[in-house]
Amino acid sequence: MHDERGAGDKGMARRDSLFAVAALVAGAPLLVNNARPDPSTSLRSAAQAAQRSFGAAVQMAQLRADPAFRAAVLAQCDTLTPELELKWASIQPEPDRFDFAAMDNLAAFARANQRHLHGHTLLWHRSIPAWAKSAMAETRDWGIVHRYFATVIERYGPLIEQWDVVNEPIDVIAGESLRRSPFFDIFGPGYIRRALESARALAPKAMLLINEFGMDYPDQRDEDRRRSLIGLIDSLKAQGVAFDGVGLQCHLDLRRGPFDQRIFAAFLGQLAERGMAVFITELDVREADRSLPVAQRDRRVADLAGALVDVALDQPAVRGITCWGLSDRYSWLNAEGSDRPRPGLNRGLPLDRALRPKALHDAIANAFLRHRTSPDRR
Repeated sequence: MHDERGAGDKGMARRDSLFAVAALVAGAPLLVNNARPDPSTSLRSAAQAAQRSFGAAVQMAQLRADPAFRAAVLAQCDTLTPELELKWASIQPEPDRFDFAAMDNLAAFARANQRHLHGHTLLWHRSIPAWAKSAMAETRDWGIVHRYFATVIERYGPLIEQWDVVNEPIDVIAGESLRRSPFFDIFGPGYIRRALESARALAPKAMLLINEFGMDYPDQRDEDRRRSLIGLIDSLKAQGVAFDGVGLQCHLDLRRGPFDQRIFAAFLGQLAERGMAVFITELDVREADRSLPVAQRDRRVADLAGALVDVALDQPAVRGITCWGLSDRYSWLNAEGSDRPRPGLNRGLPLDRALRPKALHDAIANAFLRHRTSPDRR
């Protein structure tokens, strides 16, 4: 994400029993037009009809404390992304101390309910434990990173088929194309190659991704960022680095200029031409004017995100859509993350604060349904 904020089988089984919840899977006929989907049509079932996935970023504390939200997540999602639990600073706060509790519980929840986990994220400049940053700067020892990867992948690899190996390496400033992160400063630009090679050695069958934001709009900033990502992919492929795809975060913003489907489609085509699988990994919408009537606000959010999802699904390389949160009740765009009524909450996720589907839910569902796969092609 674009901000900061393994147990044994017996232990996992105990946690499974604590968090097992029956999934609410829709059985009604699916619509394939622009009308509102049947209320029982979940984003999960709509995505499955298109042979794609739908997911959301979640926090285990929210799932544990909020049964209604937990049920909504199971009804709507087949993929869960740990919002905080799998970041390095959360997992290894001290050199010899690991804290697996929250991630173990989320892994048990996913396994008990037969949901996929998206491995977010192995390496991110905004989630480096202070001790690791100091140790890497002093020793320039890549083994610190590799040993962390080994610990996490060994523990959760059986449940995680795809990993955001490097998160947000692009930063176009003063002619540069890579972010001057602590990893860059300590190990040089080759740290991205080394991270992918370490992950591949430890997870030879997993799908390895680079996850990045700011690739959405037709303005010069995003054009430069798209060009930088393509250049990074070409460079890695020329070095023989084996990786599988990219995650496009897609944090949309109604305060910015218009979204151009043709430009975004062309970018997706460039990624597909390079053999990249593509995942929309962190979709949400920041509103521009929260004083408008709710229906108008929701329509603007849905029109923007729906246009992106629809053109994304035109590209066969796009495997799935994940929102950065499912409900406005728990959105990082609302600083308090409160479920208490408060005027002006951002309404940029598929479900409102009361867990009711909004126009954005319908737009995403209809985009999936317009791209549904006929039975003879499955």
